[in-house]
Amino acid sequence: MDYYGSQMSHLIEQLSSLPGIGGKSAQRLAFHIIHMPKERVEQLAQAITEARENVRYCRECCTLTDQEVCPICSNPARDKKTIMVVENTRDLAAYEKTGKYEGVYHVLHGAISPMLGIGPGDIRLRELMQRLQGEVNEVIIATNSSLEGETTAMYISKLIKPTGIKVSRIASGVPVGGDLEYIDEVTLLRALEGRVEL
Repeated sequence: MDYYGSQMSHLIEQLSSLPGIGGKSAQRLAFHIIHMPKERVEQLAQAITEARENVRYCRECCTLTDQEVCPICSNPARDKKTIMVVENTRDLAAYEKTGKYEGVYHVLHGAISPMLGIGPGDIRLRELMQRLQGEVNEVIIATNSSLEGETTAMYISKLIKPTGIKVSRIASGVPVGGDLEYIDEVTLLRALEGRVEL
């Protein structure tokens, strides 16, 4: 039922098509936008349009950027001989927030998933292999601990091993504050295998 008229309903419908935005959130956002000053709405619309037109893949690591080479790849202080492979730009941002990783990244934009019809050719593996033609000492695989992430990690490892480049996998295990009785067997096994001496 149309409570607000066609334009308001259309705005709510468009907002609810975004990932993670349900009907109620879309309605709340629509009302917020309608009550914003007109110039703020224009700035928001312009920011969305400009981002869509100007954001592209970094020529080196395939992350999203509005430059040809992203700020991380163009930073001379970064260790270009160490590449961390992540599934998406959000994962890259999570590692950057730690402030501890000094290498560079490679963003796959997905993970191998035969169930969803996503094969090795559908993610940015070719670009990764091209990067390995340069001087690279280590590739750290930081895909998720899901079935797709593990499949992707194994596939990448098999591709890289013959080149002689060191391949490592991030440790995963028990989250801080997690009760062992509620944690699955794979996570517990990875935690045990990734143990460090105290």
